Amino acid sequence: MQSSQEPSVVKPVRARSINYERQAKILGWLHRGVILFGSLAVLLVVLAPVTWLVSSSFQTEAEIVSVPPHWIPEQPTLKNFQAIFSASADETVTYETRSTQDPSSGNYIPSTARNLLPAMRNSLAVATLVVIFNLLVGIPAAYAMAKIRFWGRSGSVYFILMTRVIPDIALVVPFFLVIKNLGLLDNIMSLVITYLAITVPFTVFILIQYFEGLPDELDKAARVDGCSRLQTLTKVFLPLSLPSLVAVILFAFLTSWNEFLLALMFTQTAQSQTLPIVLASFTSDFTISFSFINAAGLLAIVPPVIIAIVFERYIVSGLTAGAVKG
Repeated sequence: MQSSQEPSVVKPVRARSINYERQAKILGWLHRGVILFGSLAVLLVVLAPVTWLVSSSFQTEAEIVSVPPHWIPEQPTLKNFQAIFSASADETVTYETRSTQDPSSGNYIPSTARNLLPAMRNSLAVATLVVIFNLLVGIPAAYAMAKIRFWGRSGSVYFILMTRVIPDIALVVPFFLVIKNLGLLDNIMSLVITYLAITVPFTVFILIQYFEGLPDELDKAARVDGCSRLQTLTKVFLPLSLPSLVAVILFAFLTSWNEFLLALMFTQTAQSQTLPIVLASFTSDFTISFSFINAAGLLAIVPPVIIAIVFERYIVSGLTAGAVKG
């Protein structure tokens, strides 16, 4: 009797297991489909503005305003970039001459076009100085707070965190008074000082977290071997902290490169103005050339993209180089 009942019992069990497997496969495909759809949607939202910026910078003004828009230029042109690099100091746009420079013809050049390349040099100089001073100030401070026990250490860390809570706009008036008393108005050093006040707390906080994650035995072993504090920092901890250093460098550079409010407050002439200020001035003329603005915007994003691509390699390699075996 048992042998005759076994097949009738096994078949429903197998059928249920097959159904469960099918349901699991269907759910798995649905899960992958949702993830794929979400990823494509996010990718579209992120890349669509950048794609349009790149495409429109090679279009004429008439093609940019055409309906429907042309994502691929029908007649690519380099006239917008030629205008940037050949803008003469003698070329000015006035009320009388603007009628001869119709934006739809693609010949319109804003009166502040000549300031674009100097502004890029100013932005690069400011961002580079901010990165250098961030590392010179932030690395020793973070190492001292992470590995040296002293009175007031916890209070110092909380004070650093409090400075990041204050919005930048609330610091404009104090910053202005300090810069004015130092005689640095309309000078790129005023931007370096104010940007350091914004970025150094973040640098110190990030490096503290990373240094604290490294074993104290490394510090003790280096001290036993006769290394000074500075030698321990440079020869032991810095080679292991590459990922955090890359994050700090990217944050300081991009913050300085993109900052607008403080640069608007402390710079008045083309000799000290940075790239965001000059780009904004292209919309304050008699009329607007979208093709020229987009070409200038494309040049503005090139340095950050290059730096991000270069340092991305070090992020991947540094994640393994900074690992501690024990």
